[in-house]
Amino acid sequence: MSGWKISVFPITALLLSGCQSAETDMSNTNPLVYQPLEKQYVSPECQGEHCSTVQISALTFPDAPTLTDELQTRLLTLAMGITDGAETPAQDWDSYAQDFFVRADEDRDVLPQFMASDAQLEASIYAQHDDLLVLELTSYVYHAGQAHGLPSTVFMVIDERQQSVVSLNDMLISGQQEAFQEALAQAHKRWMAELDYDDQYAKSWPLGENHNAAPLEDSWVIKYNVYEIAPYAVGQPELTIPLEALQGVAKPRYLGQ
Repeated sequence: MSGWKISVFPITALLLSGCQSAETDMSNTNPLVYQPLEKQYVSPECQGEHCSTVQISALTFPDAPTLTDELQTRLLTLAMGITDGAETPAQDWDSYAQDFFVRADEDRDVLPQFMASDAQLEASIYAQHDDLLVLELTSYVYHAGQAHGLPSTVFMVIDERQQSVVSLNDMLISGQQEAFQEALAQAHKRWMAELDYDDQYAKSWPLGENHNAAPLEDSWVIKYNVYEIAPYAVGQPELTIPLEALQGVAKPRYLGQ
């Protein structure tokens, strides 16, 4: 790690839950506390102006270290991009930066005319309600020589009462996975109609299963990454399922009830 330029900016911990009014259910007696974490790494081998960089904008949970570890693992997995599943993510931020710069230096030697490699990893609050904290984890990774960088997004849903991560299957009523897929298919049809896509488009880019769900106060958002149901130029499609379509499909806890 010697020679790296690393900057860390600790920020005073903030309460996630905020102030609750008298009308709000005070069921969460132990609100989560988070502390933003900012890190920036610059390739130690670079002496010019255009150096490869890794930027981290994450969160830590001082009172829930397992959540801190889980968030780090999920972000580092996301930053791996599209893989065959045989690879494992880096152990921590420093290890990721070290591995990234090894490849960046190799790419720079072969393709010196291209832009410097760049990786950006971020965790931000997407929604918070009913003692649920929904984080949006994003990564954007560009390796020198590629036509474009690869953006990726995954939601991380935390039950603040239990201080644990919740999966899609946890949110669905047992045996309702097929019903959820049907609600997702209807959301997909609405999305295609809004963008004026025809049936031929759906044949070229068919809808696939997706467990990347964010429960909001008035709907669920299901987000796809590039190339999953649309070409790169479309970006990362978001399908919206209204809460009424999830009655009897999702547990009341995740429908604001």
